[in-house]
Amino acid sequence: MAHSLAPAELREQLSTSEGSCLLLDVREDWEYQICHLEGSRNCPVSQVPTLLEELDPDTPTVVICHHGVRSQHVAEFLERSGFSKVCNLEGGIDAWAREIDPQMPTY
Repeated sequence: MAHSLAPAELREQLSTSEGSCLLLDVREDWEYQICHLEGSRNCPVSQVPTLLEELDPDTPTVVICHHGVRSQHVAEFLERSGFSKVCNLEGGIDAWAREIDPQMPTY
């Protein structure tokens, strides 16, 4: 099972090592348009397998979805595909909005 990262842990990681990880948002395009973390890359779950060749399995990757369920499945898929530094954002973008950025739109 992929490691989970709490929103506060991700905020800390981003503040100390910005640019050193990939934020992979696996929600649908319409969800991403409502709200997302700056610098994240949107790739809906169904398209993740086609993205594997573009991604570096050694780059720390944080997978994000709405509540953390889809992203957990994608994180586990990436681990099975040889990605060694994968985390799931616990509670998803919804938890980020509630705990870190209350100005962020929610749905």
